[in-house]
Amino acid sequence: MKKLDLKNDCIGKNPIIRIEFPYDFELKELVKQFPGCNWDIKKKVWWVSYADNRLTELITFFKGKVWLDYSQLKKVEIPKAQPVLPPLIASLEIEINKFEDWMRNKRYSESTIKTYKDAVIIFLRFLENKAIVEIENEDLEKFNKEYILARGYSSSYQNQVVNGIKLFFQNRRGIKFNPEIVYRPKREKLLPNVLSKEEVKSILDSHQNLKHRAMLCLIYSCGLRRGELLNLKIMDIDSKRNILIIRQTKGKKDRVVPLSPKIIELLREYFKAYKPTIYLFEGHKSQGKYSEKSLESVLKQALVKSGIKKPVTLHWLRHSYATHLLERGTDLRHIQELLGHNSSKTTEIYTHVSIRSLQKVWSPFDDL
Repeated sequence: MKKLDLKNDCIGKNPIIRIEFPYDFELKELVKQFPGCNWDIKKKVWWVSYADNRLTELITFFKGKVWLDYSQLKKVEIPKAQPVLPPLIASLEIEINKFEDWMRNKRYSESTIKTYKDAVIIFLRFLENKAIVEIENEDLEKFNKEYILARGYSSSYQNQVVNGIKLFFQNRRGIKFNPEIVYRPKREKLLPNVLSKEEVKSILDSHQNLKHRAMLCLIYSCGLRRGELLNLKIMDIDSKRNILIIRQTKGKKDRVVPLSPKIIELLREYFKAYKPTIYLFEGHKSQGKYSEKSLESVLKQALVKSGIKKPVTLHWLRHSYATHLLERGTDLRHIQELLGHNSSKTTEIYTHVSIRSLQKVWSPFDDL
C-alpha cells in the first residue's frame, strides 16, 4: 500500500501538517481531494492547516486507500486568532481615492499604487478609523509593533508600508503626523539565488512546446524581469542590429540589451509557428499579452520535467544571467546597464555569489 508521511511545519506563524510522498500522479490526485488541502509553491509540498482533530479527519479520509505515517507528527499549541480589523469608513475611503488619483497623476506604476494604497488602508483600519488629523507618529510605532512585527512580516514589507504611509501623509495638511521623522527599518542582506549553467540548460531544454521554451530562454538570455517579458511587443525586437528594446521598465526607463544569434533563430522559429500580432507572447485565446500565472506555470512544468527540486522562480533566471556574465569577465558597469539598475550597489551583490574568485581561494583543510 502506498504511504503518506505527515509532519509538522508552519506557514508564517500558522501551524500546518505537511503531506509528503514521492511523486505519484494517482496519489497526488487523491491528496488533492482532501478538504482544505493546498500546494505550497515554495516548499513544494501539499499541506493542510493544523487542528486538534485534523489527524482524525486524515485517518478517516485515507482509511483503506493509503497508509498514513504520523510518527513524526506532534501536538502543537494553536496561536490565538488575530483580531479582525474594522472596515474603512466612507470618509476615509474618499481620502484613499484622492491619494490613489494623485499617485496615478504622478505616473507611479500600478503595482506601486496598489502597494501604497493597501498599506494606508490597513494602517487606518488598524487605528479603527481614527481621524487623519488626530493620527500621530506614535500610532505608526504601535502599528509596527502590534501588527507588522506581531505577525512576523518581513522588513521588506515593513519598508513598503512605511513608504506608503509617509507618502500619504506628505499630501495632507494640518495634521499631527510628521512623515519627516519616520525611519525605515534596515533591510535584510539576502544573497540572490543562482543556478548553475547546467541547471539552467536543463530547465530551458525541458519544454518541447516552442512558445514555452522561447519565453524561458528569452528571460535568461536577456536577464528580463517577468513583467518585462510579458510587455514585449513585436516591434521591440531589432533582428538586424541584434538588440532587444525593453520599454518603460522599473523606474520608467527604456534600456537595450543584446540578442544572441541563437535566441534570434529561436524567436524566428517561434514567430513562424505562432504568428503573434501585437505582443511578442500572446494568450491562447486572444491578442492580449500572456498572463503572469500562465508563465509561472510554464516554469513549474519545466522544473518537474528537468527534475530540479529547488524552489526556482523566474527571477532566479535573471540572477543567474547576471552572475554568469560576471563569471565570464563582463564588467560590472555593463551588467548594471543590462539589468537596468539605478545604483551600482544593487549590481555589486552578484560579486558575493560569483564562484570565479572563490575558486581561486586556497583552503587550509587541503594541507591537513
